[in-house]
Amino acid sequence: MRRAVITSAATAAGVVLLLSLKPHGSTPAEAIGTREDTGPADSAAGPAAPSATGTPSAHPSVPADAPAASPQTGAASRAVTGGAVDTRYGPVQVKVTLSGTRLTAVEVVQYPSQDRRDREINTSALPILNQEAIAAQSARIDVVSGATYTSSGYIRSLQSALDRAGL
Repeated sequence: MRRAVITSAATAAGVVLLLSLKPHGSTPAEAIGTREDTGPADSAAGPAAPSATGTPSAHPSVPADAPAASPQTGAASRAVTGGAVDTRYGPVQVKVTLSGTRLTAVEVVQYPSQDRRDREINTSALPILNQEAIAAQSARIDVVSGATYTSSGYIRSLQSALDRAGL
């Protein structure tokens, strides 16, 4: 009985210590998980992000909320940029294109790309996330195995963009 009490107390203390640890280089914004900056990514964020088709695209020079004509319906479409979400490996930010209330495209504006492994993971994960978001028409999508941090940041930025769009 005494051994069980000691083991339980040690386990509880270990769990408390693990939960109180913070990642290295954490800033107050990273602790919260989001940034207030919603503008286009700066050149320090890395190479161009994959678009909904998975091909790299340049940063837009058009304001994020500028309406554009939709080639399919002739109706006005609009682009809304979500908030940048800081993850353990870098910020993730998406821009959605909407035609009315329908999600027609998702472009990743910022994503972790500091090293070769980040680029390798995100090159395969981001097109999957884009495809899932368009199919679901919401931010209720699954994370991509092996890209959990990017997926989590993507989903939060996507929800931010949809909230700003009033959806």
